[in-house]
Amino acid sequence: MSKRIAGPEIERLIQLLAKVPGLGPRSARRAALHLIKKKEQLLAPLAAAMGEAVDKVRVCSTCGNVDTSDPCMICTDPRRDPSTIIVVEDVSDLWALERAAAMNARFHVLGGTLSPLDGVGPDQLTIKQLVTRVAEGGVSEIILAVNATVEGQTTAHYLTDQLSGFDVKVTRLAHGVPVGGELDYLDEGTLAAALKSRTAF
Repeated sequence: MSKRIAGPEIERLIQLLAKVPGLGPRSARRAALHLIKKKEQLLAPLAAAMGEAVDKVRVCSTCGNVDTSDPCMICTDPRRDPSTIIVVEDVSDLWALERAAAMNARFHVLGGTLSPLDGVGPDQLTIKQLVTRVAEGGVSEIILAVNATVEGQTTAHYLTDQLSGFDVKVTRLAHGVPVGGELDYLDEGTLAAALKSRTAF
Protein backbone atom coordinates (compact mmCIF):
# COMPACT_ATOMS: atom_id res chain seq x y z
CA MET A 1 0.00 0.00 0.00
CA SER A 2 1.46 3.37 -1.04
CA LYS A 3 1.93 6.08 1.55
CA ARG A 4 -0.02 9.31 1.34
CA ILE A 5 2.25 12.27 0.70
CA ALA A 6 -0.34 15.04 0.85
CA GLY A 7 -3.72 15.91 2.32
CA PRO A 8 -6.98 14.58 0.84
CA GLU A 9 -7.67 17.84 -1.04
CA ILE A 10 -4.37 17.65 -2.92
CA GLU A 11 -4.80 13.91 -3.54
CA ARG A 12 -8.25 14.61 -5.01
CA LEU A 13 -6.78 17.32 -7.27
CA ILE A 14 -4.17 14.83 -8.52
CA GLN A 15 -6.78 12.11 -9.10
CA LEU A 16 -9.02 14.48 -11.07
CA LEU A 17 -6.13 15.82 -13.16
CA ALA A 18 -5.12 12.23 -13.97
CA LYS A 19 -8.50 11.77 -15.69
CA VAL A 20 -7.75 14.54 -18.20
CA PRO A 21 -6.74 13.08 -21.61
CA GLY A 22 -2.98 13.21 -22.04
CA LEU A 23 -2.25 13.25 -18.30
CA GLY A 24 -1.30 10.10 -16.43
CA PRO A 25 -0.69 9.80 -12.67
CA ARG A 26 2.86 11.20 -12.86
CA SER A 27 1.95 14.08 -15.15
CA ALA A 28 -1.04 14.84 -12.93
CA ARG A 29 1.24 15.05 -9.87
CA ARG A 30 3.59 17.43 -11.70
CA ALA A 31 0.66 19.55 -12.91
CA ALA A 32 -0.89 19.66 -9.43
CA LEU A 33 2.42 20.67 -7.86
CA HIS A 34 2.89 23.42 -10.47
CA LEU A 35 -0.63 24.73 -9.87
CA ILE A 36 -0.10 24.75 -6.12
CA LYS A 37 3.23 26.56 -6.44
CA LYS A 38 1.57 29.19 -8.64
CA LYS A 39 -1.61 29.30 -6.57
CA GLU A 40 -2.35 33.01 -7.04
CA GLN A 41 -1.43 33.18 -10.74
CA LEU A 42 -2.85 29.83 -11.89
CA LEU A 43 -4.83 27.78 -9.39
CA ALA A 44 -7.29 30.44 -8.22
CA PRO A 45 -8.04 31.78 -11.75
CA LEU A 46 -8.35 28.21 -13.07
CA ALA A 47 -10.82 27.30 -10.31
CA ALA A 48 -12.84 30.44 -11.05
CA ALA A 49 -12.85 29.74 -14.81
CA MET A 50 -13.95 26.15 -14.23
CA GLY A 51 -16.74 27.32 -11.93
CA GLU A 52 -17.98 29.70 -14.64
CA ALA A 53 -17.73 26.95 -17.27
CA VAL A 54 -19.87 24.59 -15.18
CA ASP A 55 -22.60 27.23 -14.91
CA LYS A 56 -22.50 28.61 -18.46
CA VAL A 57 -21.40 25.88 -20.89
CA ARG A 58 -24.20 24.51 -23.08
CA VAL A 59 -24.49 22.05 -25.96
CA CYS A 60 -25.93 23.73 -29.04
CA SER A 61 -29.36 22.28 -29.84
CA THR A 62 -28.80 22.95 -33.57
CA CYS A 63 -25.32 21.59 -34.30
CA GLY A 64 -24.04 19.96 -31.09
CA ASN A 65 -21.13 22.36 -30.55
CA VAL A 66 -20.10 23.32 -27.01
CA ASP A 67 -20.48 27.02 -26.20
CA THR A 68 -21.86 29.39 -23.59
CA SER A 69 -25.00 30.08 -25.64
CA ASP A 70 -27.65 27.98 -27.38
CA PRO A 71 -27.67 28.24 -30.35
CA CYS A 72 -23.89 28.60 -30.45
CA MET A 73 -21.85 31.42 -31.99
CA ILE A 74 -21.23 29.40 -35.16
CA CYS A 75 -24.93 28.79 -35.77
CA THR A 76 -25.87 32.43 -35.16
CA ASP A 77 -23.02 33.93 -37.23
CA PRO A 78 -24.72 35.58 -40.25
CA ARG A 79 -21.43 35.54 -42.21
CA ARG A 80 -21.45 31.74 -42.38
CA ASP A 81 -22.82 29.93 -45.42
CA PRO A 82 -25.98 28.11 -44.25
CA SER A 83 -26.11 26.04 -47.46
CA THR A 84 -23.00 24.03 -46.49
CA ILE A 85 -22.86 21.79 -43.43
CA ILE A 86 -19.66 20.07 -42.34
CA VAL A 87 -20.44 16.85 -40.45
CA VAL A 88 -17.91 15.83 -37.79
CA GLU A 89 -17.75 13.07 -35.18
CA ASP A 90 -16.88 15.17 -32.15
CA VAL A 91 -16.55 18.78 -30.97
CA SER A 92 -12.75 18.39 -30.99
CA ASP A 93 -12.96 17.76 -34.76
CA LEU A 94 -15.10 20.88 -35.20
CA TRP A 95 -12.53 22.95 -33.31
CA ALA A 96 -9.68 21.44 -35.38
CA LEU A 97 -11.41 22.41 -38.64
CA GLU A 98 -12.13 25.89 -37.30
CA ARG A 99 -8.41 26.34 -36.54
CA ALA A 100 -7.70 25.55 -40.20
CA ALA A 101 -10.05 28.43 -41.20
CA ALA A 102 -10.50 26.86 -44.64
CA MET A 103 -14.28 27.25 -44.92
CA ASN A 104 -16.93 29.54 -43.54
CA ALA A 105 -19.68 26.93 -43.26
CA ARG A 106 -22.01 25.56 -40.59
CA PHE A 107 -21.35 22.34 -38.67
CA HIS A 108 -23.10 19.26 -37.35
CA VAL A 109 -21.59 17.14 -34.55
CA LEU A 110 -22.66 13.48 -34.67
CA GLY A 111 -21.45 12.64 -31.17
CA GLY A 112 -19.41 9.65 -32.34
CA THR A 113 -19.54 6.97 -35.03
CA LEU A 114 -21.61 3.89 -35.70
CA SER A 115 -20.10 0.96 -33.83
CA PRO A 116 -22.43 -2.04 -33.37
CA LEU A 117 -19.83 -3.88 -31.26
CA ASP A 118 -19.86 -0.99 -28.77
CA GLY A 119 -23.65 -0.69 -28.88
CA VAL A 120 -23.59 2.60 -30.83
CA GLY A 121 -26.34 2.68 -33.42
CA PRO A 122 -28.01 5.49 -35.39
CA ASP A 123 -30.25 6.38 -32.43
CA GLN A 124 -27.24 7.13 -30.22
CA LEU A 125 -25.94 9.71 -32.72
CA THR A 126 -27.50 12.95 -34.03
CA ILE A 127 -28.20 11.51 -37.48
CA LYS A 128 -31.96 12.21 -37.33
CA GLN A 129 -31.27 15.84 -36.43
CA LEU A 130 -28.96 16.15 -39.46
CA VAL A 131 -31.60 14.67 -41.78
CA THR A 132 -34.14 17.11 -40.30
CA ARG A 133 -31.80 20.06 -40.97
CA VAL A 134 -31.45 18.97 -44.60
CA ALA A 135 -35.20 18.33 -44.97
CA GLU A 136 -35.96 21.89 -43.82
CA GLY A 137 -34.31 23.11 -47.03
CA GLY A 138 -31.59 25.60 -47.87
CA VAL A 139 -28.74 23.04 -47.68
CA SER A 140 -26.94 22.31 -50.94
CA GLU A 141 -23.84 20.45 -49.71
CA ILE A 142 -22.98 18.10 -46.86
CA ILE A 143 -19.26 17.61 -46.26
CA LEU A 144 -18.54 14.38 -44.40
CA ALA A 145 -15.47 15.27 -42.31
CA VAL A 146 -15.36 12.03 -40.34
CA ASN A 147 -12.19 10.23 -39.36
CA ALA A 148 -10.66 7.84 -41.90
CA THR A 149 -11.27 4.83 -39.65
CA VAL A 150 -13.47 1.80 -40.30
CA GLU A 151 -16.16 3.23 -38.01
CA GLY A 152 -15.87 6.67 -39.61
CA GLN A 153 -16.25 5.29 -43.14
CA THR A 154 -19.15 3.06 -42.06
CA THR A 155 -20.87 6.14 -40.63
CA ALA A 156 -20.17 8.09 -43.84
CA HIS A 157 -21.79 5.35 -45.96
CA TYR A 158 -24.82 5.25 -43.67
CA LEU A 159 -25.20 9.04 -43.84
CA THR A 160 -24.93 8.97 -47.63
CA ASP A 161 -27.79 6.44 -47.75
CA GLN A 162 -29.91 8.54 -45.36
CA LEU A 163 -29.38 11.69 -47.47
CA SER A 164 -29.83 10.04 -50.88
CA GLY A 165 -33.47 11.16 -51.15
CA PHE A 166 -32.60 14.85 -50.90
CA ASP A 167 -31.32 17.24 -53.55
CA VAL A 168 -28.03 17.74 -51.75
CA LYS A 169 -24.44 17.10 -52.81
CA VAL A 170 -22.58 14.81 -50.39
CA THR A 171 -18.81 15.17 -50.40
CA ARG A 172 -16.00 13.92 -48.18
CA LEU A 173 -12.53 15.06 -47.21
CA ALA A 174 -9.83 14.25 -49.73
CA HIS A 175 -6.05 14.62 -49.87
CA GLY A 176 -4.11 15.09 -46.70
CA VAL A 177 -6.07 12.90 -44.28
CA PRO A 178 -4.22 9.60 -43.83
CA VAL A 179 -6.17 6.35 -43.60
CA GLY A 180 -6.64 5.57 -39.92
CA GLY A 181 -5.85 9.18 -38.97
CA GLU A 182 -7.89 11.36 -36.63
CA LEU A 183 -8.70 14.99 -37.38
CA ASP A 184 -7.76 16.35 -33.97
CA TYR A 185 -4.11 15.28 -34.47
CA LEU A 186 -3.61 16.86 -37.93
CA ASP A 187 -2.03 20.24 -38.57
CA GLU A 188 -4.01 23.19 -39.94
CA GLY A 189 -2.37 23.08 -43.39
CA THR A 190 -3.32 19.43 -43.90
CA LEU A 191 -6.89 20.10 -42.80
CA ALA A 192 -7.19 23.13 -45.09
CA ALA A 193 -5.90 21.13 -48.08
CA ALA A 194 -8.29 18.29 -47.28
CA LEU A 195 -11.30 20.61 -47.18
CA LYS A 196 -10.36 22.37 -50.43
CA SER A 197 -9.78 19.07 -52.26
CA ARG A 198 -12.99 17.35 -51.17
CA THR A 199 -14.62 14.91 -53.62
CA ALA A 200 -18.05 13.31 -54.08
CA PHE A 201 -18.68 10.36 -51.76
